[in-house]
Amino acid sequence: MLVDSRRRTAVRITWTLILGFFLGGLLSKFAELLPDSVARDFLLTSVNASVGPLSVDLVAMAFDVGPLVFMLNFLTLVGIAIVALVARSLI
Repeated sequence: MLVDSRRRTAVRITWTLILGFFLGGLLSKFAELLPDSVARDFLLTSVNASVGPLSVDLVAMAFDVGPLVFMLNFLTLVGIAIVALVARSLI
């Protein structure tokens, strides 16, 4: 049976990123409990990228999608790496 490996790879990468972002966010919340220090500042300093509000106006309805913000910090990268290593070892 032939399986499209490109589609499977794209799905795996997408799920790895999604789960990695969630794990990184969880690690960031736990890191907020650390005492004030240079290490805490390093772990929690983030880069924000946002896409402004998107307005869609159709004839029958109109809706706005609020700003979408991506926050990337060191712990997010650690979360993605952990999920990628686990996914690689399972498959």
